Amino acid sequence: MTGIKKTAPESLPEDARIVHDFLEASMVPDPERAATYVADTVTITFTGGRVFHHPSGPAKFNAARYAWVKKDMRQFDVAQGDEGTVVYSTGYLYGEWPDGTPFEGNRYIDRFVVENGKIVKMDVWNDSAERILTARGIEA
Repeated sequence: MTGIKKTAPESLPEDARIVHDFLEASMVPDPERAATYVADTVTITFTGGRVFHHPSGPAKFNAARYAWVKKDMRQFDVAQGDEGTVVYSTGYLYGEWPDGTPFEGNRYIDRFVVENGKIVKMDVWNDSAERILTARGIEA
């Protein structure tokens, strides 16, 4: 997909490892295992501004949007922000649309805030809507 080398999970800082493990559980999907990485007060803002408070919300949304979807996690960046430790996960989505058409190379960026070993906030962006529009011949 690109020349960006994947970050080995074992070499990640602790907060990035929490995010990585959460994303791994989310891709199974295993929302109950994913929930072990989030705070009880987590806010997950998904594409289109959809807000969830448990990993089961995005899992249900993705089940309707894709036949299946996985993340090719390429990079994790960790910084201190006003909200706490901020972790960005970037890479590509791949999978199948509901009609069985495969896709890959769909960019994503997830922004997390981690406090005391738990994810308290997640924001999700990806190119899926753009790809759906393009497939329907709608381009600017």
